[in-house]
Amino acid sequence: MSRVVVAGYGPAAHRFVEALRERGFDGRITVIGEEPRPAYDRVALTSYLTGTSLADLTYAVPEGVETLLGTRVTGIDREARVVATAGGATVPYDVLVLATGSAPFVPPVPGAEHAHVYRTIDDLDAIRAASDGASEGVVVGGGLLGLEAADALRGLGLRTHIVEMSPWLMPRQVDEGGGAVLKGHIEDLGLSVHAGAGVQEVVTDAEGRVTGLRKPDGSLLDAQIVVFSAGIRPRDELARAAGIDVGERGGVVVDAGMRTSDPAVYAIGECALAGGQVYGLVGPCNTMAEVAADRILGGTAVFEGADLSTKLKLLGVEVAQFGAMSGALDVTYMDPVGGVYKRLFISDDARTLLGGICVGDAAPYATLRPFVGKPLPAAPADLLFTGTGAAGLDLPDEAQVCSCNNVSAGAVRAAIADKGVSDVPGVKACTRAGTTCGSCVPMLKQLLEKSGVEISKALCEHFTYSRAELFDIIRVRGVTTFSELIAGHGTGRGCDICKPTVASILASLHNGHVLEGERAALQDTNDAYLANIQKNGTYSVVPRIPGGEITPDKLIVIGEVARDFGLYTKITGGQRIDLFGARVEQLPQIWKRLVDAGFESGHAYGKALRTVKSCVGSTWCRYGVQDSVGLAIALELRYRGLRAPHKLKSAVSGCARECAEARSKDFGIIATEQGWNLYVGGNGGFKPRHADLFASDLTTDELIRTIDRFLMYYIRTADRLQRTAAWVESIEGGLDHVRDVIVNDSLGLCAELDAQMAHHVSTYEDEWRATIEDPEKLSRFVSFVNAPGVPDPSIVFERERDQIKPMVVTP
Repeated sequence: MSRVVVAGYGPAAHRFVEALRERGFDGRITVIGEEPRPAYDRVALTSYLTGTSLADLTYAVPEGVETLLGTRVTGIDREARVVATAGGATVPYDVLVLATGSAPFVPPVPGAEHAHVYRTIDDLDAIRAASDGASEGVVVGGGLLGLEAADALRGLGLRTHIVEMSPWLMPRQVDEGGGAVLKGHIEDLGLSVHAGAGVQEVVTDAEGRVTGLRKPDGSLLDAQIVVFSAGIRPRDELARAAGIDVGERGGVVVDAGMRTSDPAVYAIGECALAGGQVYGLVGPCNTMAEVAADRILGGTAVFEGADLSTKLKLLGVEVAQFGAMSGALDVTYMDPVGGVYKRLFISDDARTLLGGICVGDAAPYATLRPFVGKPLPAAPADLLFTGTGAAGLDLPDEAQVCSCNNVSAGAVRAAIADKGVSDVPGVKACTRAGTTCGSCVPMLKQLLEKSGVEISKALCEHFTYSRAELFDIIRVRGVTTFSELIAGHGTGRGCDICKPTVASILASLHNGHVLEGERAALQDTNDAYLANIQKNGTYSVVPRIPGGEITPDKLIVIGEVARDFGLYTKITGGQRIDLFGARVEQLPQIWKRLVDAGFESGHAYGKALRTVKSCVGSTWCRYGVQDSVGLAIALELRYRGLRAPHKLKSAVSGCARECAEARSKDFGIIATEQGWNLYVGGNGGFKPRHADLFASDLTTDELIRTIDRFLMYYIRTADRLQRTAAWVESIEGGLDHVRDVIVNDSLGLCAELDAQMAHHVSTYEDEWRATIEDPEKLSRFVSFVNAPGVPDPSIVFERERDQIKPMVVTP
């Protein structure tokens, strides 16, 4: 057996070829996919509409795997063992794996052909195009994908209706009580929920344009877009046509090893009928892929069903379900005011946990899910309020920790004990746990702690404290210098880790010049010269251009400076004009001219606010609903120079079309007709992450106050060089905790955070203006220690190039 062909290239197919390669298969693998692209993360599909690039969603094709993309398999010749494609080609196989997935179910109602479905990238592109000029949309289906689709339409700026045939939303995941709480949350966001309703027709005009959706009672919902997300049907037509057994209600019948009625053909993912059931979640599909790979290579793995537990966040609402949705006994907690519903199902002897539902607060999920079918670890009423910090609960080895990748607690413990894994990234790399949806990460931390792994919080060898603890020591004790801090709370003389960290904390708290006195010796290379050093040893000059708004006179000054000093110029994605190639002794001369023209430091060299990007907003754009430029300028001037654990980037979009890409920033703002939506915890870097919705429809004053507190709380509690995305994910309680602290003042810190920001704003001083006015600070800007005040005439500086030459691309 040397040729494996996979029909279909979705996530299950991708996991299969990965598993096949991981197990040492060195034969030929050919994957044939209908879409013109490799497999991508369907769990994060909605983020594509809000700015995530397709490249960030797409999985890397394993090495040595041949792909035929944009190609549809049209038939299987089982006797000759070849598959035929729509283009007339044939591909031979020794083993064929069907991974054709599923198709959206579209009810046979008049006008349905004019509606959209929510399944692929192409579907989302079509929805985005149709939203141009639309004001209202309807999603038919109130399940997982339906609510995702509703969130997408809402994100595109449409007033959105959700039509669900069942009496409540998400009927497969929550009961009636949970559905009622979920409905309240969703309606608070401005969406309309029509539960217990069906569809009579999709109404169109004479040109076939959608104008609404009519319900069976005759009522009409106005809409220019209708999206069906009312379930899926397995794509089993290839198997059916080839005479391979399929289920009465669809699905390719497979045994416990994922083999079909033809021994040379396997089926995995949403097209497979395993144990009489079709699975539509990523976890079971991944397990099927691994079982098939193992069996093809002679193994004995079996698919024994799957944990259908789910934890997700839909429209900002946490929803979780694990185990059974019924039991002889149950314990229920409901807070309709706070929007929280929790229910545990237990056996008739009150000893065994059978399952549970959480809406509005899913903190118990990570701890309790592994105990399903096992003795209750505590009193049922106490378990309702068990959070992710309940490390006292000992999980049995067989308990499943990660349902997406089928990883048990025992497998995690083995990685810790046998392979020396000592942190969450190590557990992820070794076991794959936590690498898909991430909901099990809190449990991974618990297992590390319970296994006796001591995770040091020391900043470096000179301080046993974390950065957050040092921040509090400096703040409470009024420390103003590094020498005072290390003498009282550390050892030695410091290093290139603790010195810049403490320098940043001192700047955050006291807002003094970074080159003042002892602080100058604490800075890293970039802060030491108030410029970013480049690969050739020269420096960049980045003047601040708030909101990207600039006058013609200032543009002329930048051009003249670049010309006179022979600098390379580049307009950046952050609405800056960067000047490259300045020598260190030229920096004061350059900045003198820029400061005289009204520019100030853009802080591109510091762990501080970099930019607040904006679109043109309501001033110029016909879609803009708020003044995004004015707000961006106000925010950038307010937070300029704010030192933080890592760089900060922001953006303001004037409408839901998101031209400023606000959801890829540490804090981003999107205009609504009622005010502003605030998103936090997004950024690029090595692990791109989209920001989460923090608050909706804020007034400008409410928005600024909320951002003030968010930034100051981040600065106070984050680790060294920790971006806001990682901070939100790592802080105990996550985003809900941050919201509770900032909005509800749960820790009584808000007045202090407000005062700290007010101090920063009132004491801000442009670092470059202060530098060129101070001879002592200027004395450090020399090419060599013993260099004269003017460039040494015996040294010739060669200009590297004028501009970057276009890359030559061979078609």
